[in-house]
Amino acid sequence: MAVAYPVIDSPASAAHFERQYLDLMRHIWLHGDERVDRTGVGTRSVFGAQLRFDLSDGQMPLLTTKRVYWKTATREFLWFLTGDTNIRALCAQGVQIWTDWPLDRYRRETGDSITREAFSERIVADEAFALRWGDLGPVYGKQWVDWPVYEPAGDGLFRQRAQGVNQVADLVESLRTNPGSRRHIVEGWNVAELPGMALPPCHKTYQFHVTGNRLSGLLYQRSSDVALGLPFNLWGAALFIRLLAQQCDLEPGELVWMGGDTHLYLNHADLVEAQLAREPSGAPTLAITRRPDSIFGYRIEDFEVSGYAPQSPLSAPVAV
Repeated sequence: MAVAYPVIDSPASAAHFERQYLDLMRHIWLHGDERVDRTGVGTRSVFGAQLRFDLSDGQMPLLTTKRVYWKTATREFLWFLTGDTNIRALCAQGVQIWTDWPLDRYRRETGDSITREAFSERIVADEAFALRWGDLGPVYGKQWVDWPVYEPAGDGLFRQRAQGVNQVADLVESLRTNPGSRRHIVEGWNVAELPGMALPPCHKTYQFHVTGNRLSGLLYQRSSDVALGLPFNLWGAALFIRLLAQQCDLEPGELVWMGGDTHLYLNHADLVEAQLAREPSGAPTLAITRRPDSIFGYRIEDFEVSGYAPQSPLSAPVAV
């Protein structure tokens, strides 16, 4: 499908899957609306964007114009599936994706200018400290596998059930038993619980579609940090499709990604310009080497990536 962003001529890589991502990045940087955002950093933004990726034959949207740490992204996704909302398990694996938000809160409330590294080490070493400072509130995984349900408790009162709705388990069951349904959805946007979240879900809605024996998925993001967040989000959404396909005896189809406020931060200029000067190459593929009894049983050792020879990493500050 044609991409709705200006394409810069590059015959050697015009058909490469990554070209549409780079075209989107260029379009935002050159033509995006400059806005004051929640973080105070400022962005260039467009509203409404779409990318599509073929996932057949092991293909994955793993960017090659900079190194994307796919194992880190995979560890985060597997953490979502546990329903955990404390960063301790992530920090213990060396994953710092979520550390900045509780660190920022800790610094504000205590006045302690502790380094990120020292904060993460203390989270891992001190369970009580982690319980006090490492929880993110009911983010992603909590909604995915334990969406709260309330039932009448008498006298007009309601009580929360001990176990909420496991949307992911229900999704697997519906894909197996009713593949033609239009209700294959996992939703993270629980309006009642947004105030308690360190960050309301950006990749908020997943929907899945079966055609023949092929499973495709659509991810809608209300907010997308194209330079830092989107490469991880694309990997996570494609991985979700791959896991579901294996568990449901289907073949991976297509990932459709849709963005609401799709933006680049103004302080990411060096990254953007460096990445747009690079040419994509290669065809990364993912092999899942084991099929556990359920979608909740995967381990990082179950995934092998081949054909990935990325260019050097590009870093930029995270806007908290």
